[in-house]
Amino acid sequence: MQRKEFIQLSAMGLVGISATSLIHYTPQFTKEDLMGKGNPTLVGEGYKLRKKANQAFLKMKSAALKQNIKIKVVSSYRDYKHQNRIWEGKYERYTASGLSPIKAIHKIIEYSTIPGTSRHHWGTDIDIVDGSVKQPRNVLLEKHFQDGGPFTRFKTWMDHNANDFGFYLVYTNKKGRKGFKYEPWHYTYAPSSIPMLKEFKKIDIKTELQKSVLMGSSNFTSEFIQQYMNKNVLDINPKLL
Repeated sequence: MQRKEFIQLSAMGLVGISATSLIHYTPQFTKEDLMGKGNPTLVGEGYKLRKKANQAFLKMKSAALKQNIKIKVVSSYRDYKHQNRIWEGKYERYTASGLSPIKAIHKIIEYSTIPGTSRHHWGTDIDIVDGSVKQPRNVLLEKHFQDGGPFTRFKTWMDHNANDFGFYLVYTNKKGRKGFKYEPWHYTYAPSSIPMLKEFKKIDIKTELQKSVLMGSSNFTSEFIQQYMNKNVLDINPKLL
């Protein structure tokens, strides 16, 4: 070991640890990765996921197909710019309808995230439906996944099998859960998204959001951001925390 390297390792308290093992002390995901501003390696046909998430997804898709359920991806990876387009479209629509800026923001975050805070930035999350049935006009509505709706059988299959492939529902219908409304279509690949959430929680989101140039961002007070983090970002399926 070179003297310079030894001194560096000593300062870190890592003497005796091989150089190759130091990778475990380096954050696996950068702030840019977690906020949709990075350039992750993604794969998939008609959708984009990280490699391990996609491998698990293809296995789950194959298993579902044996039961005549064709899992169709409606949305997967979104970068910051994509999420911002969604944000701006809804903000303009809601304010044009007469809502005040803060009321428009609260309306948006019933289902959509503030750019930079979306789980869809990670390449681990997907919105999915059953492509083997006649598609309703707006596929991502709760009513389609229950009470005999077109995706009821798909949802039942996912309830019984998704976890076996590492996929978990994020925004559940658990009584008392706050934040984003129930999304029976939104699943995450837990083996990858759990460590990503842990790293995301280390980011100073308050600073990041308050310095962002977004429609309505002047309303991002410290209190609003704290509530948004606690309710929308973190009040999710407890198995994903």
